[in-house]
Amino acid sequence: MALTAAVLRVDGLSKVYGRGEGSVQAVDRVSFEVEVGESVAIIGPSGCGKSSLLYLLGGLEHPTSGSVWLAGEQLDHLPEARLARLRRHAVGFVFQAFHLVDELTASENIELPALLSGTSPREARLRANRLLEQVGLSDRARHLPSGLSGGQRQRVAIARALANEPAVVLADEPTGNLDSAAAADVLRLFDQLHANRQTLVIVTHDERIAATAGRLISMRDGAFVDQTRLTEPRTRPLSQITGLEE
Repeated sequence: MALTAAVLRVDGLSKVYGRGEGSVQAVDRVSFEVEVGESVAIIGPSGCGKSSLLYLLGGLEHPTSGSVWLAGEQLDHLPEARLARLRRHAVGFVFQAFHLVDELTASENIELPALLSGTSPREARLRANRLLEQVGLSDRARHLPSGLSGGQRQRVAIARALANEPAVVLADEPTGNLDSAAAADVLRLFDQLHANRQTLVIVTHDERIAATAGRLISMRDGAFVDQTRLTEPRTRPLSQITGLEE
């Protein structure tokens, strides 16, 4: 089944870990769509299934039942090799713990996914330079992750997620390890991506972060309990939306 305006479509998606009495229903019959250029925040308490849902959306986990369509492909029907190629080209991941390669510089971390997708070294370096400028870290290109602050590492991770011009960026608690000042920098960057019509799905328990999206979905016990369209974030200063200083 192909997608039209939706880059992501989820139908009756469920994920159960374990079996029998010890099983845990992490995601419970979730259905929704994400349109091209849309920014969606999924909010809820720790343990409600947000991260499990994100991994299902990106093909990092296999559903127990239901289906995910990403960029026109039904993930649960794809062979593993095809699924891996689709992840590299169509999805950018941003994690709370950054997951940068410690032995690579900031520039090399950003170049890596492009190189793995078959991009030439020259083009991969040009993309990395452009993205480092976009996230405000051109002067940190040769620094290893150990020489960067937490906020700088997360901005490198966001640049890396954009290296292959993905159809969607999936972010898992992207400011969870950051102080308020670093979080404000990352939020401004996501706000810019939203303005540039990069499709975003962000899971978080922080309502300040969620308020920067265009649609808010509340999740509890593995299921969606409420959805709200947010129109104000595009017209209000970030400090008013988040409570953080500009």
